[in-house]
Amino acid sequence: MKLLILGGTGFVGRALAGEAVARGDDVTVFNRGRRGSPPGVRVLTGDRLAPDGLAALQIDQRWDAVVDTWAAGAGAVGRAARLLSGRAGHYTYVSSRSVYRWGTPAPLTEQAPLADPREPGYAGDKVRGEHAAAEFGGPLLLARAGLILGPHEDVGRLPWWLHRLARGGPTLAPGPRILPLQYIDARDLAIFILDAGRSGLSGAYNVVSEPGHTTMGELLDIGNQVTGGRAQLRWVDPQVVDRYGIQPWTQLPIWLPPGPDHDFLHRGDVSKALAAGLRPRPVYDTVADTWQWLSSLPGDAPRRTDRGEVGLDAALEAKVLAEQFR
Repeated sequence: MKLLILGGTGFVGRALAGEAVARGDDVTVFNRGRRGSPPGVRVLTGDRLAPDGLAALQIDQRWDAVVDTWAAGAGAVGRAARLLSGRAGHYTYVSSRSVYRWGTPAPLTEQAPLADPREPGYAGDKVRGEHAAAEFGGPLLLARAGLILGPHEDVGRLPWWLHRLARGGPTLAPGPRILPLQYIDARDLAIFILDAGRSGLSGAYNVVSEPGHTTMGELLDIGNQVTGGRAQLRWVDPQVVDRYGIQPWTQLPIWLPPGPDHDFLHRGDVSKALAAGLRPRPVYDTVADTWQWLSSLPGDAPRRTDRGEVGLDAALEAKVLAEQFR
């Protein structure tokens, strides 16, 4: 398969490129050239936000499939979709489950109401991005991913936890231990997208694991195991986290307390994607492979510049533990 990846050097794009090359596909990546490209790909360089940024794509070439990993404003999605219309057999836009209207009762299916496209921020960007991708005019897959984890993660959520667990000692663990988590390994997302492109699958799909694929307790236990077993997990109730003003999701990455926000993110209906072939790998593989990747790096892992810092300040963590576990 001749594949064009708009991106291809970050997190999801790198997983896509690596899987496609391993399959023997003819892979072209188009990006700004700010990160090293995966081996085995052809590289086209351009800035999608520049006036003539798509010039490198204005070549006499067709692709069997295109995957767009753009995560910001929809204008760039629409320009690429229009340019590639008629020059590719299939188009995938990597969207997000954030497109659904916040507050919609779980479990969210693909038919759930969407956020207002006029809404500012990430949710609105993704809704507008889906509308813009439709300008491709051909078979279109909207891959609505949720929380994405795995090697090469550039937001820093699972990497933060693994580095914290590797440091060892008493470690604040937000409860309850049995809190269910729903996410997708970037490599499983890549496999689903590539298979969809080959088979011509179209429409919207929630591309995450089943609800309860793992729990907060299992995730941290495995993380502690693969990083050396030096952490002593100290489980605290959500009310304690709130009392100290600790922010879920950002200061305690991945975690949201039980309630509507948690259910919105971790109770999505994925029956449609599972029926279409999605096969999430065991959580152990995701955690262990991420730690292996982090351990192989000569320095810090690359981080996206459009996302804020994640993780709990060590002094605040120590304060909570000292006061709660005397």
